[in-house]
Amino acid sequence: MSEHTPIGALDATVIPRFAGLGTFARIPDIGAVPDYDIAVLGVPFDGGTSYRPGARFGPMGIRQASRHLRPKFHVEFDTAPLEQLQVVDAGDVPCTPYGIDEAVKQIEGFAREVVGSGDRRIVTLGGDHTVALPMLRVAREKYGPVALIHFDAHLDTWDTYFNAPITHGTVFRRAFEEGLLAEDQSIHLGIRGPIYDKLDLVDDATFGFRIIRAGDLDVLGIDGAVDIVRRRVGDAPVYISIDIDVLDPAFAPGTGTPEMGGFNSRELLHLLRRLDGLNIVGGDVVEVAPAYDHAEITCVAAATVAFDLITLMTKAGAHQPAEAVGASA
Repeated sequence: MSEHTPIGALDATVIPRFAGLGTFARIPDIGAVPDYDIAVLGVPFDGGTSYRPGARFGPMGIRQASRHLRPKFHVEFDTAPLEQLQVVDAGDVPCTPYGIDEAVKQIEGFAREVVGSGDRRIVTLGGDHTVALPMLRVAREKYGPVALIHFDAHLDTWDTYFNAPITHGTVFRRAFEEGLLAEDQSIHLGIRGPIYDKLDLVDDATFGFRIIRAGDLDVLGIDGAVDIVRRRVGDAPVYISIDIDVLDPAFAPGTGTPEMGGFNSRELLHLLRRLDGLNIVGGDVVEVAPAYDHAEITCVAAATVAFDLITLMTKAGAHQPAEAVGASA
C-alpha cells in the first residue's frame, strides 16, 4: 500500500463500501501515487446530445454506483487486476458546457496530459458520445489508427445535426474522416435504432464498419459474434466504446436515447469478457443519464463494464506496470 493511502481506506472490512473515497471503486486518486498505468477519467459533458440531456452527471453517478464493486479480484477473469497494473482516478475534465468545439479541445488537451509520454491508457466515463472523438484523437497519436469496437443502439456515423458537425451522433464519421480508425477493422454491435434513410447504412459501410445488429445475436450466438469481432479487428490496437443504450431500456433506463430490443446485461458482459487478449489501448462508457435511472440500474451496469474494461487492459499485459497500490475489497 502506498504511503499516500490512508490506512484502511482500501479495505471494505475496515471502511464499508458506502463510505471512504469517492473515486471510482475507491481506487487511489491520481495525486496519491508516483506513477500509474491506467487512469479512469470523467468527462461530464452532454452538449452534443440530440434528445434527453443529463449525461453530464454520468461520471458522478457511475462513481457512486462503483462503490458496489469488489475490484480486488475479478472472478470471471480469474485475476486481481489492481495488483497487475496501477490504476488511478484522474478526476473530471474541466470543460465548458456551452460550446462543443471548445469542450472537445479541452477534453483532448486534458486527456493528452493524463496519458503523458509513456504507455498510460484511459478508461473514460461520459458524458455523451461526443467525448469519444477527442479520446480517439489522443489514442491515434500514441498507437496509430485504431480498430473501433462500438457497442451502441445507434451508428453514430451521421453527418450533422442542425449544421453541427460534432455531436454524439456524428463522432465516428468525423473519426473516419480524420484518419483515426484502422481501415476496414471497425465494427458496431447492438445496432437497432431508427435511421433517417437507407443511405445511412451505405455511408456507414463506406467508412469501413461492419454491423452486428442486436437481433443478429439471436442467430449468431455469443461465440459467433465474438469470432466475427476478433477476425475483424485482428492484431490492431483496439479502442472499445460502450454506449450504455446498447442495453435494452429494461436493463439501462437511465440514458438519453433509449431503444427497445437491446442486449440484456448478461449478453453484454459475455461479449465484452470474450474480448480477452486483444490489445485494448483505450475505452469509454458513455450516455449514462442518472436522472432517468431507477435504483442505480444503469449506473451499476456502467460501473461494471468500466471495471471490465480496466481488467481487460490489465490482462493484456501489453506494457510494463508501475508499482500497483491496492483498492477496496
